[in-house]
Amino acid sequence: MRQVASTLSLSLVNASILQCVKEGYLSWLLIVPHIAKNNRYTLGTRIENTFLDLLEKTYTAYFTSKETKTKTEKITECIHILDTLKYFISVAWEGKVISNQQLETVANKLDEAGRRFGAWKKSLENPEKKNRVL
Repeated sequence: MRQVASTLSLSLVNASILQCVKEGYLSWLLIVPHIAKNNRYTLGTRIENTFLDLLEKTYTAYFTSKETKTKTEKITECIHILDTLKYFISVAWEGKVISNQQLETVANKLDEAGRRFGAWKKSLENPEKKNRVL
């Protein structure tokens, strides 16, 4: 089992967008135990499920063939889920469910993921500009 896990993690070493989303989710997991129970099982659960959806869709998009148009569609779907997640996180902060520091921790990871998704989508939409010399 360990060998399978290490092989899987080695194959994902270069998957920086996957790593970024995973780090955001792991940051969220550290916050959840500190949320009041009435919010943990409502908004907290919704945020966690959205994170899991984003992880799944990112993984699928990452391993989809570059030649297919669906890769761009999958990245667009990831961006939509990420925007929804950012909105839920901001609602949690405005409702004083999470602190400023907790917001900053998760928001930094999500902002980085957003930049990477945008760059990834742009590189697929304009492949001729990918390796151009200025």
